[in-house]
Amino acid sequence: MRKTRLDLARIQAARQAIDPLFLDSPLYPCTGLGEDLGCSVSLKLETVNPVRSFKARGTEIIASRLAASGRKAVVCASAGNLGQALAWSGRNRGLDVTVVASRSAPAVKLERIRALGAELVLVDGDYDVACERAAAIARERGVRRVEDSVDVETCDGAATIGLELAADTSRFDTVLVALGTGALAGGVGFAVKSLATQVEVVCVQPQGAPAMTRSWHARRVITTESTDTIADGVAGRVPNPDALADLLVVADDAVLVEESSIVEGMRLLLDHAGLVVEPSAALGIAALLEDRDRFAGRRVATVVCGSNVDMDAYHRWVGTRPAPVPAAAGGPERAG
Repeated sequence: MRKTRLDLARIQAARQAIDPLFLDSPLYPCTGLGEDLGCSVSLKLETVNPVRSFKARGTEIIASRLAASGRKAVVCASAGNLGQALAWSGRNRGLDVTVVASRSAPAVKLERIRALGAELVLVDGDYDVACERAAAIARERGVRRVEDSVDVETCDGAATIGLELAADTSRFDTVLVALGTGALAGGVGFAVKSLATQVEVVCVQPQGAPAMTRSWHARRVITTESTDTIADGVAGRVPNPDALADLLVVADDAVLVEESSIVEGMRLLLDHAGLVVEPSAALGIAALLEDRDRFAGRRVATVVCGSNVDMDAYHRWVGTRPAPVPAAAGGPERAG
């Protein structure tokens, strides 16, 4: 494999800095999904932890190193999940955490950032505007700024998911990974390709936030003027060149999916796995829906990366099932 910023020995060692609560997440086959989609589907579930996303794998590494060096404060921009994760990791290590987020970020994510004790700074604009404000705060206060995919620890943390996947490749020959800033896809892809070169790594991004996918295909950074997707966790406009360089080495393909497929993917995860997930976590299922022929008969694993979703919005997107009609008084119905 050509050189990237990542290093397998460093990633393996980084597991020691991560609270075991975030490690060794479940990987299991979902028969119903497989039957519906025409291929074997295994789910790597990154939602059964205190912050309900994979992000704490990276923030645990960062917060551990900051605390060991005597640093007391840190700031990040976040679409919501990174901020929660940094707040959780920082609180447990005595760090003052500031999170900059868009006012339009899901309220449930903003509320949990506050609940975890972080200072929350809201900006008018999207994630990339929040990044600019976080950089300004870091300069003004002289504190460490954490940026997803730019700070290699965020990629190393995500790569520990890839280590766990690569330990059980008997279940799959393809990994589908949500693509946003590139930390998750680059990290998972690096670890999988380092240990199981035969496994195909496919990154998935919404049509309404295509910057990193377009950049991957063009092999150069391409920015967009705006984003338009319900998958707020992957809605960046300005790719990081280093993250793109990593992705060009480890990804076999990068595809775009429609909003309707993301919603249907969320619905299928609810129906077949009992999982309520945020839109970004359904991107892998959306890719299977849109290209059934490509994945027919394949053994696929997908990373279910987060479940911090506003429930009012979730019900608008996915809908609600009608309640079952109760049996008549006096006992269950009988055939006539």
